[in-house]
Amino acid sequence: MDVIHKPITPISIRKAHDDGLNPSTTVLPAGYRKGDGCRPLQVDTIWERDISIPLRDGTKLRADIFRPQQTTGEIPILLVWGPYGKTGTGMFSLDMIQGRVGVPVDRLSGFESFEGPDPAEWNAHGYAVAQVDARGIFHSEGDHRWHGTAEGRDGYDTVEYLGALDWSNGCVALIGNSWLATAQWFIAAERPPHLSCILPLEGLSDVYRESLCRGGVPYTPFWEFLRDNGLYGKNRQEDVIAMIRKYPLMNEYWEDKRAKAHLIQAPAYILASMSTGLHTSPLINIPFSSWPPPTTTYDKYYLSAGSRLTQQPADVISGSVSYQSDTPASQVDNDPEEATFSFTFCERKTIVGASKAVLYMSCPDHNDLDVFVQLRKVDRRGKILRNINIPLQQLGLASEQEVESINTLKYLGPTGVLRASHRALDDRLSKPHWPAHDHSRISPVPLGSVVKLEIGLWPAAIQFDAGEALMMKIAGHHMTLAEFVPLRGRFTTGNKGRHQVYFGDFASHLLIPTVAL
Repeated sequence: MDVIHKPITPISIRKAHDDGLNPSTTVLPAGYRKGDGCRPLQVDTIWERDISIPLRDGTKLRADIFRPQQTTGEIPILLVWGPYGKTGTGMFSLDMIQGRVGVPVDRLSGFESFEGPDPAEWNAHGYAVAQVDARGIFHSEGDHRWHGTAEGRDGYDTVEYLGALDWSNGCVALIGNSWLATAQWFIAAERPPHLSCILPLEGLSDVYRESLCRGGVPYTPFWEFLRDNGLYGKNRQEDVIAMIRKYPLMNEYWEDKRAKAHLIQAPAYILASMSTGLHTSPLINIPFSSWPPPTTTYDKYYLSAGSRLTQQPADVISGSVSYQSDTPASQVDNDPEEATFSFTFCERKTIVGASKAVLYMSCPDHNDLDVFVQLRKVDRRGKILRNINIPLQQLGLASEQEVESINTLKYLGPTGVLRASHRALDDRLSKPHWPAHDHSRISPVPLGSVVKLEIGLWPAAIQFDAGEALMMKIAGHHMTLAEFVPLRGRFTTGNKGRHQVYFGDFASHLLIPTVAL
């Protein structure tokens, strides 16, 4: 398959913060600070800058390695593999987010790569940290690749190069968040012999199904922002936006960007946050021996008249509600045209896991429907709640009203999405309580015909006390907050006209996973 490429943003522009190609070795003394207010280094540190790492096809990557000068022997290496620029280069930084996401300047040395570990922290514990610019990024050669087998092979070669260095003990671990986590699935699946373990933090495992085209609906604003503003180099990059427009259905290109977890042999410590929260107060730690939790039961709630969710099927022969599907949305949690259904609990109820909505819907005005579902928590007074992900004092704010309404800082509730023409299920991937869709073919939606949609909602962990309510929202637009303020209102759908949601004879319902704690 021909992969579409486009020029990558050049490193010469100011916001790339390129500091040039300067292969060198420097010893930074304990107490050294990169900048005013930065965390000082705790130990004498060797900084090997812009070392060249050869790949099997002759391409050379560039990396910075930080390691403690005083060691009692060979040491392990933490490999930070990413596309944003090593050692503080690139556009992305915590300063982009209000309150630096609650992380003060003096907590970090400034030598870390974005979404990677701080070398100052790990060097003090006897680890080396290797920060590598992926193929095509900054001064690394070649065209940049967006995940998949090709990136995994580059990572394999890098792991093996690092593991053979004379000061290395042969143990290399992968570590990092988001893209830096996603890359780990593909590198680990190649099984490099020197790979000891991986630590992926919040890394998607299927580019198509989990982000770029979740539910069959292209979600391009964030990825366009990343493609055009977040990646820098000298050559080209894969143009995944052009690829999803040309190839909107699942094919070998998109399948290659799905992690092959069954091939991974290295031990993995995997972390994810259901709310994008970095801190909660008070902290709650409840371990389970398996996932879903072994005591999970699934409660069914039927959509009913009067905007109710009921534990028994609706007491009407048939009923429906509708909303205008093509109303513009700003993604700030106040958009119109959202159908709601609620259930008030009479005792404590704890949701842990993924929910599933089964909806019977039609559209008399268009031959397809993009449907979005969200679950919300409502307090005893009827107020729809939002979770503030970072303690206010760490953001330097006095009230919740001052917190920007972006996805990083506020969590509204678990979501699901499905384009009706993509409703066919993939039996290989589907579970009894989780519908995975095939996405390789179109299932027509005749005008006005009622179709059954099975929509999986991402996992959540939410506790409701007696008197609090669960609200289910259904709309023709995304109800999550935008990732960044400039992305508000940028998301568009293929919707036209009114969507009708049926209950009664059609038994539209919601399945929620509950756990007794």
